[in-house]
Amino acid sequence: MRVVHRRAATVRCLTALTLGMLALTGCSTDDGPAAAAASGTSAAPAPSPDGTAPSTAPTGTAPTGTAPSGTAPSGTKPIGTGTRWAGTKQFVQIDDARTADGRTYLSVRPAQKKPHPQFEAWVIVPGEGPYTEVSMTEDAQVLLSVPLGDAKHPAAYAQADFVGRLTARPSSDRALLGYDLSFDGEGRVTRVQSLYTP
Repeated sequence: MRVVHRRAATVRCLTALTLGMLALTGCSTDDGPAAAAASGTSAAPAPSPDGTAPSTAPTGTAPTGTAPSGTAPSGTKPIGTGTRWAGTKQFVQIDDARTADGRTYLSVRPAQKKPHPQFEAWVIVPGEGPYTEVSMTEDAQVLLSVPLGDAKHPAAYAQADFVGRLTARPSSDRALLGYDLSFDGEGRVTRVQSLYTP
């Protein structure tokens, strides 16, 4: 009789423990758009629930006229939020670029591209929302086509040339340009290719 009571008590304890575990795993906080953005690789980036992201910026001071290392220019999200795109390819607009402490940083936001109806070119559909600053690897490949590059077909350029050519264009022109970016496992850009736009 005692064995039967012990088994019944054990079964009740295990059942209560199992139900408790199920209840705990079923509970979660609703992060809203941030959770939805984090779940898709091509979704627009969103800040973490507390509004911060880990910084991957180098330390030190930036050259005159640029934002200090570890800080993003006004209107952009903090450096490091590109880690949401780690290991992916994204189509983006680039609003600004800068070099600090030997590294290149890009202010990007997702966009869309459509084939041009009359030419072998692309039409850029601008994205919405804030730009996110991401860093490039030291050996990142840069391929540029017209209008940033000198020819219709992509050609290789140095990162410094890319920054100079981009920042020399008015902001209104930059909104019409689109780029395919490849990210490494840490969310740094390893390849930039501008799309040919007439």
